[in-house]
Amino acid sequence: MQILYEYDCTKQEHKADAIIERFFFEQSLDEDLQKFIQESVLGVIDNQGQIDNIIREYASAWPLEQISAIDKNILRLAIFESLINSIPHKVAINEAVELAKTFGSDNSARFVNGVLGAVHDKRKENNDTGDHASLN
Repeated sequence: MQILYEYDCTKQEHKADAIIERFFFEQSLDEDLQKFIQESVLGVIDNQGQIDNIIREYASAWPLEQISAIDKNILRLAIFESLINSIPHKVAINEAVELAKTFGSDNSARFVNGVLGAVHDKRKENNDTGDHASLN
């Protein structure tokens, strides 16, 4: 999330690969975790247009530009994890809510939980009707 936040806040002037490389230099992470982080960050960036459309749909009361950068990137990561990386949606929601509690404002956890809960409900509804919508 921190890498995505920097990438977003610098209006993509800081290249994702350079941010990732610096982050790994500053952290002591094993290779598997580094690989997971890199795949997640680049996956969010590669699918950002589609992910942002999902956020716009399920947070329709908030224009994307008015959502805080922290909340927006937490949502992006959780949506990517659950819809593309096949991480169970409830796990992605729980992780996102914890990130929102740690890094976001007083209302971030509730906002993130609400948006991701709505995405989950719609996805479950689509699965029940045989419409297996995803980002792919």
